[in-house]
Amino acid sequence: MTYHPKSDFMRVMIERGYLSDCTDYQGLDEALTNGTVTAYIGYDATAKSLHVGHLLNIMMLRWLQKTGHRPITLMGGGTTKVGDPSFRSDERPLLGPDQIAENISGMKRVFARYLAYGEGPGDALMLDNAEWLDALNYLEFLRDIGRHFSVNRMLSFESVKSRLDREQSLSFLEFNYMILQAYDFLELNRRYGCALQMGGSDQWGNIVNGIDLTRRVIDHEVFGLTSPLLTTSDGRKMGKSAGGAMWLDGDMLSPYEFWQFWRNTTDADTGRFLKLYTELSLEECERMGTLQGSEINEAKIILANEVTTLLHGAEAAQAAEATAREVFEKGGVGDDLPTVDLTPAELGDGISIVQLIVRSGLAKSGKEAKRLIAENGARLDDAPLTEAGLMIDAAALASPIKLSAGKKRHALIKLTT
Repeated sequence: MTYHPKSDFMRVMIERGYLSDCTDYQGLDEALTNGTVTAYIGYDATAKSLHVGHLLNIMMLRWLQKTGHRPITLMGGGTTKVGDPSFRSDERPLLGPDQIAENISGMKRVFARYLAYGEGPGDALMLDNAEWLDALNYLEFLRDIGRHFSVNRMLSFESVKSRLDREQSLSFLEFNYMILQAYDFLELNRRYGCALQMGGSDQWGNIVNGIDLTRRVIDHEVFGLTSPLLTTSDGRKMGKSAGGAMWLDGDMLSPYEFWQFWRNTTDADTGRFLKLYTELSLEECERMGTLQGSEINEAKIILANEVTTLLHGAEAAQAAEATAREVFEKGGVGDDLPTVDLTPAELGDGISIVQLIVRSGLAKSGKEAKRLIAENGARLDDAPLTEAGLMIDAAALASPIKLSAGKKRHALIKLTT
């Protein structure tokens, strides 16, 4: 990147590693320098919570607001009914309106942690594209909007081409998705003066479509900016772990487990993640990223504390760190560990250790739990667990027991009264 930006927002995007591509660096930079720019990112409501994979773009919206501009979080109440085919090998399952509404409600709680919503010129807006998409007249839409799209060009986009090259079905329903997303940009520009769409680099084709449509229909200049699709240094997709998706909703993933995810960052990723997921100064992030040995572990704790504080608050971050130190450094049982509460009825005459490992989320299946035990990866109250047939009864649960998978994943099992 040789371009030297004048605006604070573009400088942050480039220096901290958020920027993959931009449709017009200089034009966008000038717009950001000359006044308040309204920008949006769209989120389809396919789950009850956003996950760590969304956090990079949420931080971009946060920096946008911190540098004096107006973010829009666009909920896909309309587009979720169709489903984004980008880089998927199959069609998304279609959701009903009640499930979509419930998912949007869950996502709103997360956004409120990162953005200040309100009526002021720099306050964030929460919008739902069902507001304009649900009311569309199909024939009018085809005539007024559809005529601006070239099927030849749509077929050339990587998200579509990858499906066709693998000879996987791409339904007409999904093919319409990119037209609807382009129409979102047009409507947001008309209604709110939105001049910038941001998203992951897999959304480049969809973003360019929206820019072209807005220029053709109302002759307004708008911009697109994409972030890199992050993988960890060991090749994993960002936001995934052995236990599944790292949800941002505290009811779906405890603050402790969220904290632990960041504490387990590899040495090679620590400096990069500090720049992307915290608001610590660039110099401090770079300094900590070069640390070695035990010092880099302290940097990872700072990373975990900073990211957890943004999402769950300082108290939750402090509790998570205290639990981690209790568990790892002192071999104790922390109060904040993920917990499975068993009723006497569930326990009955006893429950197998394999079932408990699965129920605690330390393994996805009984087969995986048995393999964990066979490979000496499981521990019971910090002692090696070698017997896959072990049964746990009420006497064993007179006090809570701690199960561990490897050195970093733990859970408590308690008997409720």
